[in-house]
Amino acid sequence: MKPLDDIFARLAKSPFRCRFQLGAQDRAYLDSKGREAVLDHAATFIAERLAPANPRNDGQQTPMRGHPVFVAQHATATCCRGCLAKWHAIPAGGALTDDEQRHVLAVIARWLDHQATRETPPRQVAQAKSRKKQKSPAGAYQASPETTLQLDMFAAEPPPDDD
Repeated sequence: MKPLDDIFARLAKSPFRCRFQLGAQDRAYLDSKGREAVLDHAATFIAERLAPANPRNDGQQTPMRGHPVFVAQHATATCCRGCLAKWHAIPAGGALTDDEQRHVLAVIARWLDHQATRETPPRQVAQAKSRKKQKSPAGAYQASPETTLQLDMFAAEPPPDDD
């Protein structure tokens, strides 16, 4: 397993992962149920949908919406065993250990905590911003400056002031 700071730094560079934010409905659910209840749901989802050695419908077992945890799983690449292997160095093919399940839960909790402390409701800017790409000199695509600002959401510490 990789350290959380390393994972979130890498996730911040993924336009796909950065586009996930809690919408108003998911934020209201999180507020009404509370952090602990939602994390209990997350633990259950992890145990039932990710922990088995060969999860049913792996790669498609996590809906894109419908619960704050589902959104968090896609944002943090904890949605399927393939993403766990690629992003978190948790190999597929064996049942998740208790430590690995706690790791996945910690990643989801950190992301949800960040989303819950956002002062303004999240805007659905990622979809529009991800379409605004600039070509780099090498021909590869690079996120626009506006999208890059959205990537700060995964930082463990707030960025320093430029004053």
